[in-house]
Amino acid sequence: MKEQTFEEYLYSNRYTKNTVNIYVYTVNIFLNENPEAAIYKYKDVLRYMSEIVKRYKQSDTKSRVLSSIKKYYDYLLEIGKRKDHPCRTLIVKCRRNKEVIHEDLFTSSELELLLEREEYNETYKLKNQAIMSLLIFQGLTAAEIANMKVSHIDLDAGTIFVKESRTITQRHLDIHPRQYRILDRYLHEVRPVLMTQPSDMLCITQRGTPITMEGIKYLVETFKPLFPDRNLNTKTIRYSVIANWMNEKGMPLEQVQLMAGHKWISTTAKYRFTPIHEQRELINRFHPLG
Repeated sequence: MKEQTFEEYLYSNRYTKNTVNIYVYTVNIFLNENPEAAIYKYKDVLRYMSEIVKRYKQSDTKSRVLSSIKKYYDYLLEIGKRKDHPCRTLIVKCRRNKEVIHEDLFTSSELELLLEREEYNETYKLKNQAIMSLLIFQGLTAAEIANMKVSHIDLDAGTIFVKESRTITQRHLDIHPRQYRILDRYLHEVRPVLMTQPSDMLCITQRGTPITMEGIKYLVETFKPLFPDRNLNTKTIRYSVIANWMNEKGMPLEQVQLMAGHKWISTTAKYRFTPIHEQRELINRFHPLG
């Protein structure tokens, strides 16, 4: 009986034509580069994937190569040419380095407009200003604000403590001069009025309960009419604050990393904006037109 080919094996497992073509193409490259692949052990596949990680920057490409190789060894098991799978548990971690689109960000002056909206109720206005100030001056995430306690605000020292999370480091940040009076009034005038039950959480809703991440995101959405053609949300505010520290205020990269709570300086570096004239100089230096 004729042995089933890899392509026939894939079709028998109901893969689409496009998926089959991708798997076959990728595995053919793998086999051409590795003639002894049929008898490879885990360390051999790991070595090859280490080369792939260096060769390709795109996360999708790395994942496609590994998936194709795994499917190839599934095939060898199916036709009885192997009794073990050398790389079923192999995982290649591909960090997605998302670009920061500077055209989508807001200047410091634009962000401070979020503190000037008129409110029908002075108490609610001060509450909203306190929350928005933590977004636009410290660049905090919605989760960090929701988890913040009263004790994290030190008005005497003029600092705000931010706890460490899974992805962001802990840090102490300065209270902005314009923000000091907002936080002072919120803590001593507004928060005691809003509270209906004892709580040490900093931000309280109109109902007297601690605010949630969803509540903070919804609050920001209510400010969208100020920028109807822009993507205003908690993330773009944070991205804007970090970019402004670096590009408007000219803070050193290492200082911005600490203030943003980034674990990797490469994350912070994405926020550096290269002016158009510098971009042209770089292009002309390395790729002159004539």
